[in-house]
Amino acid sequence: MIRWTSAWKPVSALACIAAFSAAGPAFAAAGAVPPAALPHNLSPWGMFLAADWVVKAVMIGLALASVATWTVLVAKTLELKRSTAAHRIALGKVEDAGGLEEAVRSVGPDATATLALLNATRREIRQSADALDDVEGLKERVVSRLDRIEAAAARQMQRGTGVLATIGSTAPFVGLFGTVWGIMNSFVGIAASQTTNLAVVAPGIAEALLATAIGLVAAIPAVVIYNHFARQVTGYKALIGDTSAAVLRLVSRDASRGRVNAKFLEAAE
Repeated sequence: MIRWTSAWKPVSALACIAAFSAAGPAFAAAGAVPPAALPHNLSPWGMFLAADWVVKAVMIGLALASVATWTVLVAKTLELKRSTAAHRIALGKVEDAGGLEEAVRSVGPDATATLALLNATRREIRQSADALDDVEGLKERVVSRLDRIEAAAARQMQRGTGVLATIGSTAPFVGLFGTVWGIMNSFVGIAASQTTNLAVVAPGIAEALLATAIGLVAAIPAVVIYNHFARQVTGYKALIGDTSAAVLRLVSRDASRGRVNAKFLEAAE
């Protein structure tokens, strides 16, 4: 039986050190990479700077799309808030008015859609000057005009939201394109360096995956904001529809009271 003594300890330690020193070139040949050759800055900004120019272009485009999303959010929110408040006030004035002309005088200039409804109604009454006895026919023609104005007001308020739908549907695929391109470059680099060391391969793959992450960052808010504005525009359209119904009631009252006649037309002009 062999017994280890304290005299063997320094000798064995020195032998181990010598063995590892002799095996160093073999480990390097097996794929070991000096620390100096490894990338040091793996932050998002550092990965962006180190990425291929195609991946950089994809990231910049997605960043601009994200800026456009938030710009539309701010602009459309202010527009909807201002228009909704003005038309809600105008709806109250139309409902309280005793007649069509009183409603025209009471509605402010900010409620453009409400004024368009009132002016279209007056225009139809003027054009129907020789058929004012047919009250039902007059109402049908007024309803036709009001429906078109409602649709035009809704389209006007929806302007700009189509950009959100486009960004939400295409941004993930654009980011995926950048990722595929970056991974292709990573595999080309692996073949060129003839090493499969993960420390060398991982940074390139991380740079490629950053494009997909930015694509999701651009797409998810765009989809959420688009759905939000879809609900808001639906509410705005309902408000214009209520105003249209109130205007039609004014026409019906004026017709029942005999106010829709030549004298009314002269006052409208």
